[in-house]
Amino acid sequence: MIVAEAVRLHVAMINECRGVPGVLEERWREAHTVRHCALSLVGEPIMYPRINELIGELHARKISSFLVTNAQFPEAIRTLRPVTQLYVSVDAPNKDDLEEVDRPLFRDAWERLRESLVILREKKQRTVARLTLVKGHNEGDIAGYAELIALGEPTLVEVKGVTFCGKSDASDLTMANCPWHHEVEAFCKELAARIAKDHPSCPTYEVACAHKHSVSVLLARCDQLKAPDGTWDTWIDYDRFHALAASGEPFTVEDYKAPCPPWALLGAAEDGFDPSDTRMYKKKANGKSR
Repeated sequence: MIVAEAVRLHVAMINECRGVPGVLEERWREAHTVRHCALSLVGEPIMYPRINELIGELHARKISSFLVTNAQFPEAIRTLRPVTQLYVSVDAPNKDDLEEVDRPLFRDAWERLRESLVILREKKQRTVARLTLVKGHNEGDIAGYAELIALGEPTLVEVKGVTFCGKSDASDLTMANCPWHHEVEAFCKELAARIAKDHPSCPTYEVACAHKHSVSVLLARCDQLKAPDGTWDTWIDYDRFHALAASGEPFTVEDYKAPCPPWALLGAAEDGFDPSDTRMYKKKANGKSR
């Protein structure tokens, strides 16, 4: 019922976009077929007692599942069925910073985070440690982040600069807390080096991909996603994933990986933008483009 209604409402919303400037007819038609579902942003998805049934319904419709958890319910992570990609939010590198940044509900939030990362290591499908850097708040203790990554050994480490969404009484963040893309890139390179130095038994990570517009950089495990010729297989073969999920047999990260296009790699001239697309620039009130 939830999945069917979500698809119905999605299609209704897409229908309203026809004719909107910048909306391509071909993309508008493609958007009527739901292929991906992000279980994130609003609340904690793994608290839903029938989350495994919901994921099963998504996969039965050949809809991929990207689930984000705040790492406060480790046992729910343990019992979660395979998803296309499982994210764990790692919001701070130590206990004090976690309490400042997240203001968690649980007194043992730090211990829950660490236990969740240990359980993450047991997962055989794609896992991601998601870091959101807030300048002046949680970016200083790189050794702490390295230790947490070594606990979970995720397939990927996704690092993003925080986005300023306007002044709020609930937050003291300003544009000064938003790191630049080059700062996030430098952080990732230092993090990869620190993991290798402090945790030699941990899998090797390298910076693989970047998307400048979203101030995002991706670290990837070399043993799982780096090809012998030095290229990266950070993308997903969705048809293969659905076949594997439907089979009921065990499968791993390597079974549904796909090559990453050159334009998405770190250092590409396209800065992560697909060159087959045309970027739309919105004009400001003064007539100048951003």
